[in-house]
Amino acid sequence: MPLGLRGKKKAKSKETARLVEGEQAGAGVGSLPDPPAPARRLVFHTQLAHGSATGRVEGFSSIRELYASIAGVFEISPSEILYCTLNTPKIDMEKLLGGQLGLEDFIFAHVKGLKKEVNVYKSEDSLGLTITDNGVGYAFIKRIKDGSIIDSVKTICVGDHIESINGENIVGWRHYEVAKKLKELKKEELFTLKLIEPMKAFATTMFEAGKDKNNPDEFAMALDETLGDFAFPDEFVFDVWGAIGDAKQG
Repeated sequence: MPLGLRGKKKAKSKETARLVEGEQAGAGVGSLPDPPAPARRLVFHTQLAHGSATGRVEGFSSIRELYASIAGVFEISPSEILYCTLNTPKIDMEKLLGGQLGLEDFIFAHVKGLKKEVNVYKSEDSLGLTITDNGVGYAFIKRIKDGSIIDSVKTICVGDHIESINGENIVGWRHYEVAKKLKELKKEELFTLKLIEPMKAFATTMFEAGKDKNNPDEFAMALDETLGDFAFPDEFVFDVWGAIGDAKQG
């Protein structure tokens, strides 16, 4: 999937304007043309969505190359990356990285986390799922309709990667192929999904596991020490402190 660059609605950046002018300028009569100015390599900042130091990626022209660049920065396998969001570490399906990337966009990579297997009874024709994919073989849940069959199964969440359906591995399938497979499942029968949810921030994971719930002050002190070593986005930090406040209130 090729990546385009979308600039701001305001004037183009100086770097872009210089390149355009250089292409349009003519050589003087009787003189050699000026050598073309070297194109500037665009650099983007990136983090792992569950928390990491900030890295820099550049020199990519496709989703696959971007994932490889991010994986190289954080020393992980490209196959660990499920999808990326822009300018937020949250699982926000409105901020998914698609074919456009702004010059000032900050890239958050969501990587594989908890694996889970869920049995679902298909009592209706429609499951209430919207499926999309990351362009390199991973289909995942983009939306769940309120009141639908899938909405009643609380272990299935927006952002979960669908790894298999009834034991059939679907890694490498496009989203429309996965949707067709789910639609063709027989009504009034159980089917099994194997899912992988994106890794969550360490604070969320600790609270969900029941750790430190009874001692939020101690957890807050540990958080202060830890945040000094990592460049977490401000939005993430605010969410963590909100969780601590909720814990203190019972």
